[in-house]
Amino acid sequence: MCNVDRRTTLGVCKEYDTARVAWAGLHRGEEPPLCGEKGSGMVFFSGCTLHCPYCQNIQISGVDKNAYGIKLNNEELANVFLDLEAMGANTLNLVTGTHFIPSIAEALENAKKSGLKIPIVWNSSGYESLSGLKLIDKYIDIYLLDCKTLEKRVAKSFCSKERYVTSILPVMDFIKRSHPITNLEQMRGTILRHLVYPGEIEATLDVLDKFKDYKDAFLLSLMVQFVPPRGDNPFPKISNEQYIALLDKLDEIGVEEGFIQELEDDDILWIPDFTKDIPFPKSFCDPLPYFINLKKGREEID
Repeated sequence: MCNVDRRTTLGVCKEYDTARVAWAGLHRGEEPPLCGEKGSGMVFFSGCTLHCPYCQNIQISGVDKNAYGIKLNNEELANVFLDLEAMGANTLNLVTGTHFIPSIAEALENAKKSGLKIPIVWNSSGYESLSGLKLIDKYIDIYLLDCKTLEKRVAKSFCSKERYVTSILPVMDFIKRSHPITNLEQMRGTILRHLVYPGEIEATLDVLDKFKDYKDAFLLSLMVQFVPPRGDNPFPKISNEQYIALLDKLDEIGVEEGFIQELEDDDILWIPDFTKDIPFPKSFCDPLPYFINLKKGREEID
């Protein structure tokens, strides 16, 4: 939709047409049912159709000029999927793959023919085209979907695009039709994530009001720890009173199941460094040896 030929020209996502991956491995920091005992098999794709200025994955999202990652052909990508399953991944978790949907779909098809069986998670900002979702939907067991905001002013400040708010509800409606029931014991359905932006508690309350229309189909994952990626945090922290107001709103709209991040006394610095083989705290992740070997091989060639 950015009207360029990505075989030769960078798209809005800041990527060409070949899938690029920044990291692959087991990660134990997702919602617990996705991780199981050993972790969720995460594949972090480089680039993004949004360019949120405070993205935790700012090294790879395209906000910075030189997004980190290595190119993988579809056969290598399928091998990454299979090797994550062999490592004991509870799920295959595809993070920000929107702009590589054709490559991912082909790799998933090939991996499934080779025996891939673990549930597949589509981990997305929610800024999707319906035509793209129609290509990937048949492969997806669980959507891990952001609903960042429904306010244009907030979207412009925190997501870089006002248009986000006109895109997210059609996406949610499409997914509600394709995955109308969430049962994480059967690894099927949708987890809708929302992060409270600092100073924008009213915008969050608006999102929660809208969630009433989806609560019979989706589970809510409400996050309250906003951590800017560049170290300093000039934003006000959510107060105890605001946190209680959020809990009261959940009671008001009848949300009885889901995930709610606890309000900590101190900020948790959870900014990965994708230049390292282990970008997250070691207790939370295990890198995929196959991907590390591919990366070292690419570095030697460069």
